[in-house]
Amino acid sequence: MDKLLSTKQVAQLLGVNEKMVYTLITEKGLPATKITGKWLFPRHLVEQWVESRTINVPQSETASLRSGQLMVAGSDDVLFERTLNLFMRLNNGYLATFGIFGSLGGLKALRRGLCHMATSHLAEEDGRDFNFSFAASELDSLPAVVNFCRREQGLAVAKGNPLGISGVADIVAKKLTVVNRSLDTSTRILFDRELQKAGLQSAKIKGYGHEVARHFDIGLEVLCGQADLGPTIRPVAALLGLDFISLGWERFDLLVPKEHFFDQGVQLFLGLLHEPEFRALVDYLPGYDLELTGKMVYPNEGR
Repeated sequence: MDKLLSTKQVAQLLGVNEKMVYTLITEKGLPATKITGKWLFPRHLVEQWVESRTINVPQSETASLRSGQLMVAGSDDVLFERTLNLFMRLNNGYLATFGIFGSLGGLKALRRGLCHMATSHLAEEDGRDFNFSFAASELDSLPAVVNFCRREQGLAVAKGNPLGISGVADIVAKKLTVVNRSLDTSTRILFDRELQKAGLQSAKIKGYGHEVARHFDIGLEVLCGQADLGPTIRPVAALLGLDFISLGWERFDLLVPKEHFFDQGVQLFLGLLHEPEFRALVDYLPGYDLELTGKMVYPNEGR
């Protein structure tokens, strides 16, 4: 894990006094933990927190989005990738590209005008809503948010779970090796929250710094015996014949800037979510729920 900062060090990093640091924790969500009885701050999470609140980002790098293309960036998903392939098969002449940068990376791509929509499953602190506060922090105006699916997050472990793993609390107790997702992914944020709730220090976890880009990469590391467990989604574990320990369900959304919502490619893709050809893609994929799929969602709707 990156260096844990003290309150004094965070105050110096942010250019504020120590009293203000406590205010930022309680009122602005500055990432912090009290594992040792005093406040400690993972440096990479503090830097990520600062970046997510940066405004007036230069737009000089904005790329033009051409007709005949559907550009997507953000969090990876098995069903979403299969849906993009179906989209191109049904819409001859369209080129759909998907940049897997994680949910936060997708929001940054939206901010720079590099894609038509982003995929994201960023959970709020209480776990009852998704994406809106992050989008509000990253973008000048809230995008339209359309649900793609609900899916089950958890831990992939070897078939038959020979080590008897029941959850993240076993990682240190059983001296397990993990494989991790990169910093800009929602799955990494969820995993870090679970470790914090269990009172585990990532510096003591073997493999915590070994990061991979995709959910399938997590599953393959476990399948090959390079790791005892890793955070991923149930469909990946099922496809690779691994056991799966559930951490709960989440909403996986499509975030579309209002200036692109009525673009032909975007509308064709959103329309596909209501077609039987799309619904058939989940017939053999456990861990998906399509009840909200294709529907617009709004802040605090889940509450």
